Amino acid sequence: MIIAEPLEIAIQELSKLPGIGRKTALRLSIFILRQSNEDVNRLVEAISNLKTKLKFCKECFNLATEDLCPICSDPDRDSKLICVVEDINDVIAIEKTNEYKGVYHVLGGVLSPLEGIGPNELKIKELISRIEKLIPSEIILALNPSTEGEATSLYIANILKDRNLKITRIARGIPIGSDLEFVDEATVIRALEGRIQIK
Repeated sequence: MIIAEPLEIAIQELSKLPGIGRKTALRLSIFILRQSNEDVNRLVEAISNLKTKLKFCKECFNLATEDLCPICSDPDRDSKLICVVEDINDVIAIEKTNEYKGVYHVLGGVLSPLEGIGPNELKIKELISRIEKLIPSEIILALNPSTEGEATSLYIANILKDRNLKITRIARGIPIGSDLEFVDEATVIRALEGRIQIK
């Protein structure tokens, strides 16, 4: 099938996005083609602003428009409570709960020797510097429960073990609404290990 060059280029570029295959890229391209010039210009400007107006917070490496992100610059946040996360998506997920009142530290990934990601590729040195500066009361390791996430949590905990710090890890277990019989063994083990007393 012969496709007009501008459409083919749009399909190729859109299909580079995660989770977007060629069929979805074609649908998106046709949708954009049918939009008004004003709508398309707003979309182009929004995408451009992602690169030109956003930067990383100098303190926690979350997204920011200024030197500090809104969380680090909020005087009502507890800077003595640092939640260490893998990526910006994790900050967004935790913030959606409206329960956490501390600050964050975004590592920018997890240890993955197979992909060439070691401690120097992550913001671990910056975490140590922050800990020395802030002297927090607690470090919460909220990394994903993957092999790499677990290895990164253990690595950080090992580095911090000689400091007078409370180091915790988020609980992992069985999702609400699921049946125990359908949950994998590793999740059941974590749920049993992370059990809490109710009486």
